[in-house]
Amino acid sequence: MTQPAELPIIGKTRFKEVQKEDLIDFWKNAEKKSGIKINYSERVDAIEPAAGKDGYTVTTNRATYDTRAVLLAIGRRGSPRQLGVPGEELPKVAYRLIDAEQYRNQHVLVVGGGDSALEAATSIAAEPGTTVTLSYRSGAFSRAKQKNREKVEQMKSEGRLKVLFNSNVKEIRPDSVIIELNDKVGRLRNDSIIVSAGGILPTVFLQKIGIKVETKWGDE
Repeated sequence: MTQPAELPIIGKTRFKEVQKEDLIDFWKNAEKKSGIKINYSERVDAIEPAAGKDGYTVTTNRATYDTRAVLLAIGRRGSPRQLGVPGEELPKVAYRLIDAEQYRNQHVLVVGGGDSALEAATSIAAEPGTTVTLSYRSGAFSRAKQKNREKVEQMKSEGRLKVLFNSNVKEIRPDSVIIELNDKVGRLRNDSIIVSAGGILPTVFLQKIGIKVETKWGDE
């Protein structure tokens, strides 16, 4: 009989299910204790065999590094998927939630229907003074976990969160956003936007650095 797998343990911390904010705090604390050097906001553009010696040359948008080995830990998400609408370059547009508290007393729009979008919307809606709208192009949150759907429904019934199904962002303006809802276009007051529309797989980057990517399809 196969025994159930042990829950993952990092240090002395055992994780089963944890809020994103708590997990971020855990890793920040681990970074501080370990003294590891992390270069934030530095994008890797190329990885090539080092000329005339073993190892690799890693080129980023800030510097060039020579190293004996490279460990890729970029996940499946790759680059955030953008909406491709006018005004998306405005500084009020973000593609992930870092700190819900920073959105206090703001009108916030969250775009998406997956767990990341629902968790962002409910986290921000829990902050004092926020007015939060969740926009999703489909008619139901079929991809999200049950607990996240229930939390959205609860906050919606309490009047703390507004949900717009079958809606699409058409334009982003400094103090508002233009949304199409059920074939009608309207204007929504807005201070900040979080786009949680998934990501673009890093296939091109992997192929560029010499990694072969194969697509396999399972039997029906």
